[in-house]
Amino acid sequence: MSGGFFVFKIEKPQGTIEVSGRFFANLVAHAASECFGVAGLALSGPKQGFRRFLGQEISDQGVRIRHQNGDLLIDLHIAVTYGINITAIVKSIVNKVSYAVEDATGLRVGKVNVFVDEMKTE
Repeated sequence: MSGGFFVFKIEKPQGTIEVSGRFFANLVAHAASECFGVAGLALSGPKQGFRRFLGQEISDQGVRIRHQNGDLLIDLHIAVTYGINITAIVKSIVNKVSYAVEDATGLRVGKVNVFVDEMKTE
């Protein structure tokens, strides 16, 4: 399920909490973009490329979130700055995104997959 196309429901004794996929996508994108060496997010598939071609705004660009066995699985497509250690960037992103999502929602992040799709010189 991509960023804005699902609603995650959390059942609590006091009631139900619904969190949109768009919220998750924005949260993940913001956390990742704050990491040193991340030059931006990259399109994560042909569907997003087609949406951009049609002139539609893509706020979930580069982010895909799924729910499996009580955990969130996050795919993140990024562009990195040339000359930066990719392993260090990815570790930083995984830690920051996991913490940001778990802190904001109380939901457990099972896995963050980071795909380095582009390298930018400036």
